Amino acid sequence: MTVTATKFELPAIKHSFDLTEDQRMIQEMVRDFAHAEVAPLAHEIDENHRFPEETWKKIVELGLTGIPFSEEMGGSNGGTLAYCLAVEEISRVCGSTGLTLAAHVSLGTYPIYAWGDHLRDRYVPHLVAGEYMGAYGLTEPGAGSDAGGTLTTAVADGDEWVLNGRKCFCTNANFAGTFIVTAVTEKGIGAKGISAFVVPRETAGFSLEKGEKKLGMRGSDWASLVFEDARIPRDHLLGPEGEGFKTFMRTLEGGRVSIGALSLGIAQGAFDCATQYAKEREAFGKPLAKQQAVGFKLANMGVEIDAARHLVYHAARLKDAGVSYGVAAAKAKLYASEVAMRATYDAIQIYGGYGYSREYPVERMWRDAKLCVIGEGTSEVQRIIISRDIIGTL
Repeated sequence: MTVTATKFELPAIKHSFDLTEDQRMIQEMVRDFAHAEVAPLAHEIDENHRFPEETWKKIVELGLTGIPFSEEMGGSNGGTLAYCLAVEEISRVCGSTGLTLAAHVSLGTYPIYAWGDHLRDRYVPHLVAGEYMGAYGLTEPGAGSDAGGTLTTAVADGDEWVLNGRKCFCTNANFAGTFIVTAVTEKGIGAKGISAFVVPRETAGFSLEKGEKKLGMRGSDWASLVFEDARIPRDHLLGPEGEGFKTFMRTLEGGRVSIGALSLGIAQGAFDCATQYAKEREAFGKPLAKQQAVGFKLANMGVEIDAARHLVYHAARLKDAGVSYGVAAAKAKLYASEVAMRATYDAIQIYGGYGYSREYPVERMWRDAKLCVIGEGTSEVQRIIISRDIIGTL
């Protein structure tokens, strides 16, 4: 008996979680798309470290890149929750493809949409239409969780900014037409001296370097960004000068909601696979699912996934309501990502030796889940945010 990503049926999620009719339609549409178009390629793109351009084109054609954006910008005004449903459903079968969509929308497009002012009309409609991808460069070789330690610099020179430095682990970089990056514009004052910029791909002095091979998310693209006296127009400052750190932190809040949805999808996919396998595989004269040790694992997975779903959907709804959601996003991202790690680990245990084989999808899901406890702020960073909200300033 073989349970593979290409043969696996995606069951409907049992609970609606008070979704609107439009949201349920998006959920069902993306589920069907994920099963028919994304799942059959999931194993191959992981094995070959290949970005599936053909799948991306279909994602664009479905309008998934425009779900949370206004109709004026070419979007469908569907909101954050509907967008998270799309990320979740795709991630149930392929974390790499879910990450590609999440990074493009939450990190590569949303900051320009929210804070771009005069840049909004110039770039957002093209990003929403999928004419090119968007990418986001914050992490540097010496500045990860400590984003305030940014070393890339931007110096004003007439009507231009001159950028020097490098960024790493930049998702979608090789296919992006615009890059949002941070750089120091005033040295010696820490985070208050960091500004954010939009860098067009064709910028002279800007180049890409091939990204390292990855543990998971192998079907998503990444690269390093290199700035060597790269000159961009003076008006490509994103938000006020000196507030780039704040802009990026607000961007990450939204990104955490989408990473929560990505994590939730991976966890649900592992749970679905493990449940199907446990029902079909027999040991000691009965299905694995009837072995108490296995049944209890499935029970724990189901409870934690439902709890994660409540947290992720709640954070998305807060964002849609236009109220403060940063702490809720941190809670959702922290819990959902760690649930994804536990769910994929337990799925491998249920499969036994087969779970360790690359013939089955759960080992890939486990590798993909690891990114979720690192990206958009590690679990440790989320706990700092949450604990500060609890204890305040002492």
